[in-house]
Amino acid sequence: MKLLLKPIQWVYILYASIIFVGVMLLILPFIFLASFLGRIRGGNVIYYFLWFWSRTWFPAVGIFVKRIYKYDRKDKTPFIYVVNHSTYLDAALAVGVMRLPFRPLGKIEMQKIPLFGFIYKHAVVPVDRSDAKARSRSVRELIATIREGVSILIFPEGTTNDTDKPLTSFHNGAFRIAIETQTALQPVLYLDCKDRLPRSKVQHLNPGRCRIVYLPPVSVAGMTMEDLPALKQQVFDIMEKELLSYR
Repeated sequence: MKLLLKPIQWVYILYASIIFVGVMLLILPFIFLASFLGRIRGGNVIYYFLWFWSRTWFPAVGIFVKRIYKYDRKDKTPFIYVVNHSTYLDAALAVGVMRLPFRPLGKIEMQKIPLFGFIYKHAVVPVDRSDAKARSRSVRELIATIREGVSILIFPEGTTNDTDKPLTSFHNGAFRIAIETQTALQPVLYLDCKDRLPRSKVQHLNPGRCRIVYLPPVSVAGMTMEDLPALKQQVFDIMEKELLSYR
């Protein structure tokens, strides 16, 4: 049976790749033009094209997104979204399901990918985790972004979770920025991305559902850096408990 399904899987992967690149090529000229509008204004314009790309690709390849609101935002104040990270599909999903405008923190290595790297460079705040000075620059840029009224998105686990645990340990960055800027954190869960793209290998991509759970925000009003460990643990516990409830 597996031998019969394998050719179908590769036809599906080829189709998904063509749609992925095709829509990207379609929006690339507009992203190039928007890149001249500046870091904030141009970046916001770019995200509306990326929203179109994500909203086109996912249904085209049979991946259907379901939103579950435990909290539905009514205001437009910036948030720090903290999201579990299990596969590379998370980033493609984020631009289609998070409230615009926002900027994610992303690995600087992704800028080296042909074509995609140009878009990535203008869409994320890149971070080189191997360089302390580069990490500090990224944090300063994220803080400046929030102060311009733009939300940010951080995967606090830092990298994809390849374990059987709901979450791996969190880094401090998102919580430090939240306290310094007094910006509320909103935990968000991506439930099925690991099933749609197991082990982040494109040859394992498959159609199906992707559920997004928007959890209530966590206020940091009045907190200082002394509260950081407790805040980080609070958010971890909230997300872990909710993830376990869906297993």
